[in-house]
Amino acid sequence: MSDYQRIAEIIRYLDGNFVDQPDLATLALRAGLSESHFHHVFTDWVGATPKEFLQCLTVSHARRLLLEGESVLTAAYESGLSGPGRLHDLCVSLEAASPGEIKAGGQGWKITAGYASTPFGKVLIAQSPRGVCWLSFPDGATGAWEEMASQWPRAEWLHSDGAAQQLADQIFQPSASRVPIRAHVRGSDFQVKVWRALLRIPPGSLVSYGALAMAAGFPAASRAVGTAIGQNAISYLIPCHRVIRQTGVMGNYRWDPIRKRAMIAWEGCLSAHASD
Repeated sequence: MSDYQRIAEIIRYLDGNFVDQPDLATLALRAGLSESHFHHVFTDWVGATPKEFLQCLTVSHARRLLLEGESVLTAAYESGLSGPGRLHDLCVSLEAASPGEIKAGGQGWKITAGYASTPFGKVLIAQSPRGVCWLSFPDGATGAWEEMASQWPRAEWLHSDGAAQQLADQIFQPSASRVPIRAHVRGSDFQVKVWRALLRIPPGSLVSYGALAMAAGFPAASRAVGTAIGQNAISYLIPCHRVIRQTGVMGNYRWDPIRKRAMIAWEGCLSAHASD
C-alpha cells in the first residue's frame, strides 16, 4: 500500500468521524502502523502533523477558506492578476486548441505520455507540442489510455514513464523548480473561460460554484459552470478541486472526492506553513 493510499484511507475515516477528533493512536491503528511511524509517514507526506491535517478537514475550516478564497478571487479579477504567490503556486498559462487543430486531430504531432507517481497516487499525463494536454488519476481503471488518446486520435503517441515523471515532479513539487507550465485544452469558449477562472484560485483557497460563475462572467450559470469543471481533462494543474459548495461541503470530484479532500488539506497546510 502506498503512502497516498494509507492517507486516503485515513481521510475516509476522518470524513465521518472528525467531530470526535480521533487521536494519534486511533489513526495509527487504522493505518496498520506504529504511532511513531505513522506520524512520520503522515507528516512527511502532508507537511503537517495529523492534528493539523484534521483541522484542515473540518467543515468550519472549509467555510473559512471559502470566504477567504472568494475575497481573493474578487481582488484578483479586479486587479487583472492571479492570486498572491505562495508555496506550491504554479505559473500556468492555458492555451485553447484552435478549430483547425481540433479538426486535424493532432495530425503531425508527437505527444509524449506515461504514468508517474505523485503525492495523490499514480497519474497518467501527456504533453503535446503545445503543452500539457492530459492529467488524470486512472486508479487502475481500464481504458484510461484510450480515453486520453481519443482527444487527439491522429497524433503519434510516445509512451515514456520517465518523461511523465519529470513533468509530474515539476507540477507537484514546484518549490524545487518554478518552471512556467503550459496547458493545452480542447473545449468550447465557455469551458475555456471557466478553466481560466479556475487558474486564478490560489493554493490554500476555496471558492463556491456561484462565485466562480460570477468571476468567469456567467453569474446565472452556476450549474453549467459545474458541468464545465467536471469536464476538465487536466486534473490538479487546472485546479477544479478548489471549488466547493457554498455550505462548505466538498462535493463531487471526477477523480474521487477523497482525493479532492486530500488535495485541499495538503495545500491548506502547506500555505499555512508558508505564511508562518
